[in-house]
Amino acid sequence: MLRHTSGLVYPPQYTDSGIHRLYGEKVLFTRYTTLAEFVASLGKLPLAHQPGEVWEYSWGVDVLARVVEVASGQPFDQYLQARVFDPLHMVDTGFYVPEAKLGRLVDPAPEGRHALWDVTKRPRLFSGGGGLVSTAADYLRFCQMLLNGGEFDGTRILSQETVQLMTTNSLPPDIRFAQDLIGPASGASWGLGFAIRTNPEASQVPGSVGSFTWGGVWGTFFWIDPAEKLIGVQMIQVDSDRYRSALRNLTYGALLIPEQPVPAMSARPVAVDTKMLADYVGTYDFGLTTSSSDRQGPPKDTGRRVGLQFALEDRGARLTWVLDGAPAAKAGLRVGDVVTHVDGVSTKGLTTGQLNGKLGGPAGTEVDLTIERKDVDRSLQVTVMREVIYGPTVKLQVRLAADKLMIESTGAWPILDFEEGKPVAVTAMSSTEFHVDNGDHTRIAFVRDPAGKVSGVVLNPGPRQQSGVRLD
Repeated sequence: MLRHTSGLVYPPQYTDSGIHRLYGEKVLFTRYTTLAEFVASLGKLPLAHQPGEVWEYSWGVDVLARVVEVASGQPFDQYLQARVFDPLHMVDTGFYVPEAKLGRLVDPAPEGRHALWDVTKRPRLFSGGGGLVSTAADYLRFCQMLLNGGEFDGTRILSQETVQLMTTNSLPPDIRFAQDLIGPASGASWGLGFAIRTNPEASQVPGSVGSFTWGGVWGTFFWIDPAEKLIGVQMIQVDSDRYRSALRNLTYGALLIPEQPVPAMSARPVAVDTKMLADYVGTYDFGLTTSSSDRQGPPKDTGRRVGLQFALEDRGARLTWVLDGAPAAKAGLRVGDVVTHVDGVSTKGLTTGQLNGKLGGPAGTEVDLTIERKDVDRSLQVTVMREVIYGPTVKLQVRLAADKLMIESTGAWPILDFEEGKPVAVTAMSSTEFHVDNGDHTRIAFVRDPAGKVSGVVLNPGPRQQSGVRLD
């Protein structure tokens, strides 16, 4: 249950198929049904997978809440209050907001969305997988307990061994992934309740190996980085993917490296002729890495070289997004199209990972898709030529102004002393090395290839250096 390999699933949310819709239609999961009623209704339905074979995010944690009730003899909300909230002094956390605190409740729908639950009234369902109301300060106390290995302010909630088990990969190497929320393609695995960053080379977010995280469907998000002794908590009520990415990248990008040598301020600047400075003008790509304490791999291609995203349904894979200018768009695919076959193989019954694997392939190769389209009474055959499609990366733009190099970030994120729209002048310490006089005193060294052409740039040369390649 904690691993999400029980064979249980959710109603249509990430995947829309017959069994997912059956869960949505037959299971009694409302604010006004009890955990006992919920589990009794769920127990009448088939599993979607054989236990232990497939990872799929599910109602398993909600079932465990009922297990806690039976084992403890307490309603789940009372158990949490006595065993977690009170000991940690989480004074603003519960399954509803008391009348005296309603003035502090954040509007649940600033973007026009309706609240998932009416949290102004006491419910009958005390979910194990969602439904709590809290504050950033309260949740920080909970996260600090986990970072401390199960203890906070002299109160032990969990043993160190339990926290270690929770934050260690629990999935066998041959597990299949029904969704791409985690897995090898995202550089993350699953412990007991948390996604764990396992492979920086595949990850699209910064952070130390062993960082663990998860988020709520309506905007809440946290991550804990034991190596950096860092906690991030985000409590918002909006469609949050871009904000999660911004918070995490900007946080790691702001970290300084203690052992980073700073150029001696007494060092004498040198004069570099304008012709040589002009050689350095250009755009330099640093991939996905925003932090000198983290080594992410090169930028991953988006949409497995075809430029689309999909939701699984009974008929096949319904396209939910098609990237403008990408191969899928060039081939005429549209949002709402349903891919029923890939290279003649039916998409029915495939997991997200399996279908992504079939769509993927070397750039310059073709993949044949059979699609169904609304208001078209026959299947359509579409051939897509795969291309490498990179997501947003970190870039520096180097310009020449009044015999000085001016540098700013023009990519997805700032990097060290450089931000978008704020060009910074650098001082020459040699014909190839420069530094920023103020800020973090970032050091910059330009690199030439064997033919003598400027091919890249290195920030803070040394063990923690960040390297960029020239694009033009």
